Amino acid sequence: MNGILKRYLSDDGSVVCTVLDGTAMIAEMERIHQTSAVVTAALGRLSMAASMIGYGLKSKEDTVTIRIDGGGPAGVLVAVAKENGTVKSYVDHTVVELPLNAQGKLDVAAAVGTEGTIYVIKDMGLKEPYVGQIQLVSGEIAEDITQYFAVSEQIPTACGLGVLVDTDLTVKSAGGYLIQLLPFADEAVIAKLEQNLSKITSITAMLEQGMDAEQIAMQLMDGLSPNLLDEATPAYQCDCSRERTARMLSALDDKALREMADEMPEIEVCCHFCNGKYLFTPDEIRAMCKHQEENPC
Repeated sequence: MNGILKRYLSDDGSVVCTVLDGTAMIAEMERIHQTSAVVTAALGRLSMAASMIGYGLKSKEDTVTIRIDGGGPAGVLVAVAKENGTVKSYVDHTVVELPLNAQGKLDVAAAVGTEGTIYVIKDMGLKEPYVGQIQLVSGEIAEDITQYFAVSEQIPTACGLGVLVDTDLTVKSAGGYLIQLLPFADEAVIAKLEQNLSKITSITAMLEQGMDAEQIAMQLMDGLSPNLLDEATPAYQCDCSRERTARMLSALDDKALREMADEMPEIEVCCHFCNGKYLFTPDEIRAMCKHQEENPC
């Protein structure tokens, strides 16, 4: 259930291009969340964007979280990725049914909404995480990611994202690319990139034609002598566990823990990202109280 991610650097070092075949990853996401077609497309796009951005982080402890609150019927969408591109995601409402848009395609913008905000939170082990945010420009996600980098990080960026959903609601293909210019990129390089981007079809169309991540990157960076920088096989994977869930519960104040233990015969905690369920007995909850001696539970 792993994707194929490849990152390339132009020969002059001024362009970085990341390409992700995320078909297997987004298929796993759909299997877990049982999303309707348009929600699969929306959450799948966001998950792949987070994966490619996360892959640029430095440390194994670093994470990037992308949150979109666009006011649409899908509600809030969240994706969290690590430095190896592994991603997990969730959405408030997994099933949304909408008519196709004017182009006869899944109406992601209508599901996500266009009157809201996209947040990018990078937790890199500093005292406070970096938080960038902009108003949504389209709700189609790729355009919003492009605008985020231009406005919040001042990095000229081109982003493409796509998820093709089959008639049985499974994922037929899914992929994305992220091209970023470094400050010293000259006008000739920029013009060549624009020319290349104007010639390509959608990322899912290229995948459906049998193109792999390398072939897509070569087409995107045609004429720029790209060199493979690194590669990975990121997965859709949640890192929750009973131990982590217990730590989260123990962070609650004693009053909340006591009430939980007194009112429930069994405490079930469900993970939003993978639907994993963890059960705790009242005695286990009581043992989490901080002031056992002064205020026994």
